[in-house]
Amino acid sequence: MEVVTLPVLHRMAVCGGTHGDEMTGVFLVPELERQRREKGDGIWPIALTTVLSNPRAIKECKRYVEKDLNRCFTSALLSSSITDSTPYEIQRAQELNSLLGPKETEDAIDIICDLHNTTANMGLTVISYSFSNWVCLHLFKYLKEKVTTVPVRLMLLDIPICDAYSLESVSKYGISLEAGPQPQGVVRADIFNFMKEAVNAVMDWIKIFNSGQVIEGGEVESYMVEKSIDYPRDPETQRPSAAVHPQLQDQDFCLLKPGDPMFLTFSGETVKYEGEPRHPIFINEAAYYEKGIAFHLAQKKNITIPSIQAKKD
Repeated sequence: MEVVTLPVLHRMAVCGGTHGDEMTGVFLVPELERQRREKGDGIWPIALTTVLSNPRAIKECKRYVEKDLNRCFTSALLSSSITDSTPYEIQRAQELNSLLGPKETEDAIDIICDLHNTTANMGLTVISYSFSNWVCLHLFKYLKEKVTTVPVRLMLLDIPICDAYSLESVSKYGISLEAGPQPQGVVRADIFNFMKEAVNAVMDWIKIFNSGQVIEGGEVESYMVEKSIDYPRDPETQRPSAAVHPQLQDQDFCLLKPGDPMFLTFSGETVKYEGEPRHPIFINEAAYYEKGIAFHLAQKKNITIPSIQAKKD
């Protein structure tokens, strides 16, 4: 494959607290700001903006106040009219779009690195919307090489950018870094440390890329989300009637095959998986109970990415 030339990266944002009870980002963003105060902006290879995305939710230590902020960044919601009844998070999404975007324009910031936690056993997961966003895929490749204390995986969402609903989609090359397992409202030192290591590695990669060095391509392993699985539910109350089976719990990214235990009903019966072999992701995520999601199912696919080089200004 030929070397693909891409523009130098000039601006980046690190965002935390998009969900106010995901504490790694809530504490890591102020840590970056402390480093800036002590050492100056010159410590980073790119102009860095730090953002606590949902200050009201952070103050109340809850995922959101009125509406999940990380579902408010579709082009339709970002361009919707604001009224007295507009949920706070939609208003905040439009503020962030003005600060970091506008989405789908040349004026948008180059990279948003949005920091998240999950209660699921996901290790460090890079989430991206594009199968051909070479910057994002190279960032993942570099993180997988450099962060060795936990598994590093790539989750891809096949959604057009105008319909992409999360904060990182405002930028040209956005990624979400998902770290877990960590309970809501709790900060764990081990999770904090490997997230901090990942953010530093992103900075290191940007420095290498902006130097004009050719960054070799290759093959990366990805997990492409296909659908979501809900819990079995009581037909009258619609409350869950089963929990994730103990043999599946904490087995994120394993291969789930037909006949494998999937749920254990509260009356003691095993519900087995019946579909095509797939990889479950975000197993038993606490924040997804309200969304009717027990886990996502993904197909593993290898993607060949080209070598890239920054085109100097």
